[in-house]
Amino acid sequence: MRRSKLEIYIDILEALALYGPLKLTRITYKANINCGLLKQILKEFMENNLVEERKLKNIVVYAVTPKARLIISQFKEVSENLPMTEELIME
Repeated sequence: MRRSKLEIYIDILEALALYGPLKLTRITYKANINCGLLKQILKEFMENNLVEERKLKNIVVYAVTPKARLIISQFKEVSENLPMTEELIME
């Protein structure tokens, strides 16, 4: 089953929130996304103050901001209170 754009976004943010700060390669594995698409999404996230780029020694890593943590929390709350099944979506 394909993930929606929102699910991909949340998967990336949750990976960073749980395991971050992470290098690009680690995010691709944790969020199960290809590198090209990830770079595009991270750029959008940085423009919207959801993710920040950091340099640790000579390595670039990415970390979530407090704004992103709030969004993850709100998404979980909505998901728990509005359970959606595939059957309901398809009708």
